[in-house]
Amino acid sequence: MVPERFSFPGHDGAELAARLDLPDGPRLATALFAHCFTCGKDIVGARRIAARLAAMGIAVLRFDFTGLGHSAGEFENTTFTTNVEDVVAAARALEARGMAPDLLIGHSLGGAAVLRAAAEIPSARAVVTIGAPFDPAMVTRNFAGALPDIAAAGAAEVELGGRPVRIGKAFVEDVSEAQLAPAIRDLDKALLVLHAPRDEVVGIDNATRIFRAARHPKSFVTLADADHLLTQPEDAEYAAEVIAAWAGTKVRLRPPAPPIGAPEGIVRVAEADAGGFLQDVTSGPFHHALADEPMAYGGTNKGMSPYGFLAAGLGACTSMTIRMYARRKGWPLDHVSVDVTHDKVHAQDCTPEIASKIDQFKRTIRLEGALSEAQRQKLIEIADRCPVHRTLEASSRILTALAE
Repeated sequence: MVPERFSFPGHDGAELAARLDLPDGPRLATALFAHCFTCGKDIVGARRIAARLAAMGIAVLRFDFTGLGHSAGEFENTTFTTNVEDVVAAARALEARGMAPDLLIGHSLGGAAVLRAAAEIPSARAVVTIGAPFDPAMVTRNFAGALPDIAAAGAAEVELGGRPVRIGKAFVEDVSEAQLAPAIRDLDKALLVLHAPRDEVVGIDNATRIFRAARHPKSFVTLADADHLLTQPEDAEYAAEVIAAWAGTKVRLRPPAPPIGAPEGIVRVAEADAGGFLQDVTSGPFHHALADEPMAYGGTNKGMSPYGFLAAGLGACTSMTIRMYARRKGWPLDHVSVDVTHDKVHAQDCTPEIASKIDQFKRTIRLEGALSEAQRQKLIEIADRCPVHRTLEASSRILTALAE
């Protein structure tokens, strides 16, 4: 993705800091991400989700609410209502740039904010909540001991997320009166609810109440053992995958025309973890996979190895070629499967003193159906006509250029 600094005036005119993650290629849609209460735009979950959506062709705007992160203003003077107004202001800033948001994503109290703001953002066709509360007032449980001081002095400093934050009386009063049920009932947009069953900050019963209050189309996916902030990379990755797959069906992405000379488009591989070997592999806007190395080789084993992908290409092409031939001939082939293994072996023309090795792929093909022996042998011969097989057997040219 291509990051870009972005700023816009918030609810009271204070300049809010934002990050706009743009796809490397054509932009197919835009998402607006509202983070959790007192969090910043750069938390792990937000970064991973933005990266995955950008790889899919969806630009993502993340911003710091008034008085948080790099945004101007005083958080002490904000309320839940002003947070909602900041979300709407962000959407209008995107619209002014010709990028009105198609998708709204909210984490924790940010999820409650996008549910309330959605009615004022007509361009949005879908909404995603992650660990969002049904009752915004529950956020005050995080600083219940300070409520008497806030009521008496008008504001007090509390510790949230490991850092001090001043909470004002207006925030407590406003969030205590906030009601989401009407906004959820009248949402009129597709809704995806993501929540972790073991979330100790916002219980999963909140997700149940949000889901029940919403009308169809709606979906509910649990985040297994994730914590509230999705601090584990694998949990953020899973949430990103679910959102990306779901958004692709709800936001009506329009894939760009493939580049001239590359009828199947471009396969892009980008690092997902600079500390290991995990890679994001995308082919066009809709197809995504992970590449990695086994743990024994320093990887995290979250995806196939590069040679695994190479073997998969040979196996898939072999199976497709056999099926295409049997279909054209009208032969009773019920099912085909191909097992592929890869190894380095000594070249037959090398002496034992020379350690030269070549790549060897071994295919084991299973053909099911009432096929004659002659038909089976013919299909095995046809397997050698698979285009990937021919590419691997022939010499290939690899041209490398440095991107500007």
